[in-house]
Amino acid sequence: MSLKVVVYVFAYIMGSIPTAYWYAKYFHGIDIRQHGSGNVGATNSLRVLGKKAGIIVLIFDLLKGLLPVLIARSLGFSKEQTFLIGIVCILGHIWSVFANFKGGKGIATSLGVILAVSPAGAGISLVVFVAIVYFTKYVSLASMLAGLAFVFYYLFFNFEQTNMSLIAFGLFMLLVFTHRENIKRLVAGTESKISSKK
Repeated sequence: MSLKVVVYVFAYIMGSIPTAYWYAKYFHGIDIRQHGSGNVGATNSLRVLGKKAGIIVLIFDLLKGLLPVLIARSLGFSKEQTFLIGIVCILGHIWSVFANFKGGKGIATSLGVILAVSPAGAGISLVVFVAIVYFTKYVSLASMLAGLAFVFYYLFFNFEQTNMSLIAFGLFMLLVFTHRENIKRLVAGTESKISSKK
């Protein structure tokens, strides 16, 4: 088995670690998939289990995306390859092999990936995310627009890196796909807002 295949498999397994599911099961005795939105991610952990759980899940899910990309870079993989390895990690988070292929929507893990790929781009995305959450209280909308901001970061500031722009756009479309039900609720005006306190 080649090194490249090993790294891709490692990225998928890392991404598949269902942080929210395991945390809720072992520390609260519940199946997070049966509560709140049913999503296995940081936002649902925050809503169902509270601030501490949300922060812990967020950090671990972020690290899941960050570490495989950094490892791939240290092994000499190209920028495009490391980004694609990050995408595989996100796919693992969304379709976790440890949770019957049901996972989160990939936001925290995506942040870890883009932080490793481009700290400057991640900073722009984070600013967009915080601003949208602050003004609208919609985490889903903020998540998608933060992904779109990362696409524009490459288009405007690194326009010569066409392949990276395409991968970033692919990531954005993946996030749109995972938020397809949220989009329906946003259009219908029934999407849940996060409280100002949280």
